[in-house]
Amino acid sequence: MSRGADSLSDAELLAIFLRVGVRGKSAVDLARELLGHFGNLTRLFAASRDECVAVHGLGDAKYAQLQAVLEMSRRALSEAMQERDTLASPAAVRDFLRLRLGGLAHEVFMGVFLDAQNRVVHSEELFRGTLTQTSVYPREVVKRALAHNAAGIILAHNHPSGVAEASQSDRWLTDQLRQALALVDVKVLDHFIVAGNHSVSFAERGWL
Repeated sequence: MSRGADSLSDAELLAIFLRVGVRGKSAVDLARELLGHFGNLTRLFAASRDECVAVHGLGDAKYAQLQAVLEMSRRALSEAMQERDTLASPAAVRDFLRLRLGGLAHEVFMGVFLDAQNRVVHSEELFRGTLTQTSVYPREVVKRALAHNAAGIILAHNHPSGVAEASQSDRWLTDQLRQALALVDVKVLDHFIVAGNHSVSFAERGWL
């Protein structure tokens, strides 16, 4: 209370969420063990129910609570994007995408659809793939943009490999999508690649 939540370590923050430990371990000890088991908070947040409940000290109730905390965070970031020009607040978009995609073990391609004032009207997963690639169909992306009456779109996908760098195929796909969406007057404003806590913006790299 005196120093603020941002002064706490990851283990201390997680311990406050856990509230209690298990026999022979304090909440902080259990939190450190969980972080050691999963690697970091991002991977813990992305863990499946089966992976979580297999760890002593985490059960269905804690898993449900953790998912509720994550969903509240996503919704708060989504509301922040809906209330303002996303180009004027790129940090909210980046944080939302990191929270949504950062810890996934499979590749996901998603779209964030914007109105004429660059406010978010909808975001959704468009395609899901394997660990190495996703089949993305420009026609389907165009259909979803028209369904949401979007004036712009921010593309995003994750790299489960942990390397937040764009490949030549990523850049080629972005060009194909930009050309297809331009035919229906939908502008591609950015394409983010997310890997864990890291991300790359095509717009910032000057690729759009």
